[in-house]
Amino acid sequence: MDSLELMASGAWHNGFATEIGNALGRASRLCFSLNSISPENKSERESIIRDLFGEIGDRFIINSPFRCDIGYNIHVGDNLICNFNVAILDEAEVWIGDNVFIGPNTSICTITHALDFRQRNEGMMRSAPVTIGSNVWIGAGVTVLPGVTIGDGSVIGAGSLVTKDIPSGVLALGSPCRVVREITEADVVVDIRCPD
Repeated sequence: MDSLELMASGAWHNGFATEIGNALGRASRLCFSLNSISPENKSERESIIRDLFGEIGDRFIINSPFRCDIGYNIHVGDNLICNFNVAILDEAEVWIGDNVFIGPNTSICTITHALDFRQRNEGMMRSAPVTIGSNVWIGAGVTVLPGVTIGDGSVIGAGSLVTKDIPSGVLALGSPCRVVREITEADVVVDIRCPD
């Protein structure tokens, strides 16, 4: 196994390995290019995002600045909205469903470093995938930790630290993030007024 395969496997590995450094450098250059382009230049931004990500569906908005570590480990469905200053540390796979809203200053992390400082200083780390279901809203300033799954239709409140799996169809918030209640028909807004 090379270092990229070790990284993807979830095994402890040397994060300072050359192949990993090259992958980080590629993503860094693409993120720099993306963040340097005017939001009005939609076709060039889309081209960079499609080159950066492993896959992404139709209809997406990714506001700058955006940052990721590897890029090709990110897999996204249709209709993603990423607000400003979202970071995805995708040393492991990150799976994001359809119709997902991600608030500003959110971090999605798949990587953890060794607790022992000697091993940490030598680059010892491991990764675990993150899965975010469809129709999920992640509020502003949320941090999602390695190995977490967030179920379909759930809402994560602003400022939450998501350390464990969150089931489908719930409102969850806090540090650590905990389920507050189910989202029900009572949450449907009935008095909507939009200009023509």
